[in-house]
Amino acid sequence: MKKLTLALAAALSLSTAQAADYVIDSKGAHASINFKIQHLGYSWLTGRFNDFKGNFSYDDSAPSAAKIMVTIDTDSIDSNHAERDKHLKSDDFLNVDDFPQAKFVSTKIVDKGNGMMDVMGDFTLHGVTKPITIEAKKIGEGKDPWGGYRAGFMGTTTIALKDYGIDYDLGPASQTVELELHVEGVKQ
Repeated sequence: MKKLTLALAAALSLSTAQAADYVIDSKGAHASINFKIQHLGYSWLTGRFNDFKGNFSYDDSAPSAAKIMVTIDTDSIDSNHAERDKHLKSDDFLNVDDFPQAKFVSTKIVDKGNGMMDVMGDFTLHGVTKPITIEAKKIGEGKDPWGGYRAGFMGTTTIALKDYGIDYDLGPASQTVELELHVEGVKQ
């Protein structure tokens, strides 16, 4: 029994040691957080958050053990229209003066095979924290030309504005926001 316990402990420490820590490469523009919402039911309004940071821990042999944390500067919202961005930053929507950051912290990863996974976690926006699920896909990993090592993922999720206390009436077609995430991390 003692040998089995030691072998199990060694195996667990080995699998834990294989997980690598990554910093999301938002400075090099190799990551993005994009959004889209219907505009009056006639078209899509798209945009992004320009400033965010984060990190993740990932082991390809144990995707379910991954951990992710991302912080978004809400004042960096960019819909390619200055007046609209001013309105989105106001009390009607993000209220960036009172809520300068949004944050995602993973709580569970479900490996669905073939690089697909469900990333569950707590998303805080507008001072409200709710659980969300991001449908994610591993894009790839490997050495970069500068001697580093990178891993990339993409994911999508949809949130309801009212769930986060944002109740400005945009009409029935504009109640949810689709988020699209592209993440490339540099191994530390």
